[in-house]
Amino acid sequence: MNPYYQDEWVTLYHGDCREVREWLSADVLAMDPPYGIKWRKGEWVNNGTSRSHDGIENDESTEARDWALAEWGARPALSFGSLYAPFPDGLRHLLIWEKPMDAGVIGSTTGYRRDVEAVFMCGDWPKRGAAWGSVLRSAIGSVGNPYSPAGRTGHPHAKPVDLMCRLLERAPLGIVADPFAGSGSTLVAVKALGRNAIGVELKEQYCEVAALRLSQNVLALGGAA
Repeated sequence: MNPYYQDEWVTLYHGDCREVREWLSADVLAMDPPYGIKWRKGEWVNNGTSRSHDGIENDESTEARDWALAEWGARPALSFGSLYAPFPDGLRHLLIWEKPMDAGVIGSTTGYRRDVEAVFMCGDWPKRGAAWGSVLRSAIGSVGNPYSPAGRTGHPHAKPVDLMCRLLERAPLGIVADPFAGSGSTLVAVKALGRNAIGVELKEQYCEVAALRLSQNVLALGGAA
């Protein structure tokens, strides 16, 4: 299959990762699959900075995530997910991404924001002494304004590039696979680190965004993700 985008560092395919299987030849998995929480934003949340969204493809369950992890096997894997959905099999360690202060306001009824996401570490990771905390933060100041990763890319769950760089810097060496590439944050981070990656994205509109980001000469690591 011909790549949608390719350069010295990254190859991106447009298609379904169940059919485009080149990603399975990589060494480390870093993905942001559907969480299995039936997420959506309705028109009623539009306030000038937050866009409505009908939802994420295959987000009815964790089936897509679990399939990808099963196909990946015992190799090291990072998978973003929700604390409100079943955890994956083979969980080695749980990290927490603490989002900026404007996150998790919609849908909260307890006074506490829903402003954290899980990062599941699965598979065989090298044994290391304790060196890092399990709570991760990014330099971005917002998840909802036009200058946030979501605002810049049009993808509602776009991850900060600096967050992805931190995760990948601590991951084993080798080619990185992202079968749910979205707007390309993982691929941009891989390229910024001078590593190689294979990505697959189902929606062409996000392939286009990812390709544009990857083709830019300056790769931002912080808030301009």
